[in-house]
Parts: sequence; C-alpha cells; structure tokens
Amino acid sequence: MTDVTTDTINHQVLLVEKPTGKLGPEHFKLSKGAVPEPKDGEALLRVRYISLDAANRAWMHGATYRAAVEANTVMAGGGIAEVVSSKSPALKPGDIVFGDTGWQNYAAVPAKHLSKMPSMEPMTHLLSVYGIAGLTAYFGLLDVGKPKTGETVVVSAAAGSVGSIVGQIAKIKGCRVIGIAGGKDKCDWLTRELGFDAAVDYKDGAVFKALKAAAPGGIDVYFDNVGGDILEACLAQMNLNGRIACCGAISQYDGAPSATGPRGVPGLIVVKRLTMQGFIVMDYMNQRERALTDLQSWVASGKLKVQEDVIDGLENTPQALIGLLAGENRGKRMVKV
Repeated sequence: MTDVTTDTINHQVLLVEKPTGKLGPEHFKLSKGAVPEPKDGEALLRVRYISLDAANRAWMHGATYRAAVEANTVMAGGGIAEVVSSKSPALKPGDIVFGDTGWQNYAAVPAKHLSKMPSMEPMTHLLSVYGIAGLTAYFGLLDVGKPKTGETVVVSAAAGSVGSIVGQIAKIKGCRVIGIAGGKDKCDWLTRELGFDAAVDYKDGAVFKALKAAAPGGIDVYFDNVGGDILEACLAQMNLNGRIACCGAISQYDGAPSATGPRGVPGLIVVKRLTMQGFIVMDYMNQRERALTDLQSWVASGKLKVQEDVIDGLENTPQALIGLLAGENRGKRMVKV
C-alpha cells in the first residue's frame, strides 16, 4: 500500500443538530479530525467535489433509501474522490471514484461501496450529466415516464440539476416541454437557453392557471421533483393514461409541508387511469452504460447543454445546501473541496 498524502488533518463538516424547521447554518459546525486509516477492503479517498442535493435535507428526517443522518456526525453526501491508498485489489492510488464520502477532505470507504469512474475533464461532469443527476433524469423520464413523440411533458424544479436535463431529453425525444421553476430569470433561461417550449413561474402563485395556458391540451407526462401544491396542480390537468414519475418532494423537505395536498388522490388517478410511480436511480445502475452512451452522444452533438454551479471551499458547504433548498442554484450544484 502506498500513501501519497502528507496531510495529517481531516477537515470535516458535522451536523450538530437535526433541524425541526428550516435548515440553517447553526445546524452545522466545522471540525478537525485525523486522516483515517483504511482497513482491509477499504480505500482512503481525497474528496474533490461534493454533490449537493435536496435529498441531503430529506436524510435528516429519518431513514429513506439510506440510513438517517444522525446529530454530531459528519454530514452525509456523495462525492467524487481520488484514491490515495488502497487495501483492496479493486482500486489503486490515482483511481477516480464516486461514493458516500461525506462532507470532509478525506474518507475511508469500503471499495465495494465505491463506483470507479472514468478519468475526464471537466471532472465535474461526473457529478452532473454523467452522474446521479443525469442518470436520474434519463431513467426517470424514459423508463418511468415513457414519453412519446408529440406528447406534452411537464417537469417541476425545472432549473435544477435533474429537471434541466429531463426537459432537454424530452425535447430530444420530440415532446412539447413545459418547465416549472421559481422566478422570471430561471423561466427565461429555460426557454431561451435550454429550448423548453414554455415555463411557469410558481412564485407568481397562479400555477394552475399558468399551466393551463401553457398546456391547453393537458399533460401526458409529469416529472415530479417537488410534490405538494404543484403536484396537485398537475394532477388535475393530466390526460387519460398519463404517467407521473415521482423523483422527489422538495416542497416537503425543509420547513412546514403543504397542509392540504395533494388533493385528488386517488380519485383523479382512478378516473384518468394514471400511472404514478416512484423510483430510485440506484435500481437502474445495471443499465448505466446504455444511459451514458446516449448522454455522451447528446452532449457531444450540442443537443444537451450542461449547467453546473460550483461553490469553492468545504467551509461553504452548509450555506451552499441552504441556498439550494431556497432555489438559488441553476443546474447541478456542487462544492469543490
């Protein structure tokens, strides 16, 4: 085993308290620990980029598809990292991997829980279009939503890491695409830069009416990232045999969820014969190469634009997540460590 690091201090961000209301900087603290020693079967990683996702906030509520994040532990999060040293034959120093590194400079992680990644520039693409965001958009839209040419596809959180890719893939597949996002600037960006046919600003408050005007023929596929009131507005405008891909529920993660919604469940689902399916991207990882082939082709041809929002410095990670939950980001937000 060779060790190429000379660092002895591991800078970390701890979740010191689980928030009961909105997430704030007071729920985190910076800490210093020793650089860990990898055990048999593990690799020591130097974290390069930390992925910031709305799911980070959901993990604080309790166990989901992964264990809950507990108070006074390193904040959990996926990251792109370089192998410093390895006690596993599967990895060697210099390899680039994706895994649950947490918010820290160094992590010792079992090799079996790491995905070896190709070496590419920019490395950030491994977290955005070729990472969890791109794969979530690809499988959620195509395998769950099953759009057909000429259909109307609506996506919420459309200016975010997943939504911005969903909308572009739907356009590539010949659909009419409507994005729901917060603020005029984001909506203008969706139509002007990413080629969406229309965009609805949910901050205007009249989502149902604006959606009706943008999609007078109804909605065939709704890619749901937010849940709550926006899901309710879309549910009422779904066409017969429409499909809803449930990816996330950002509106429920931070602060008080909607008191009423969504209403219309299961009534509208029955009457309109809707298919409403939740999914986790990990279920599709055995088909990852198929997705990457398409995604790389679309990026190379200019059909798919990659938008990244890179924040510099581990110490800025808490505020970067808080900002993401408030809708500050455009495209995939990550932190360069």
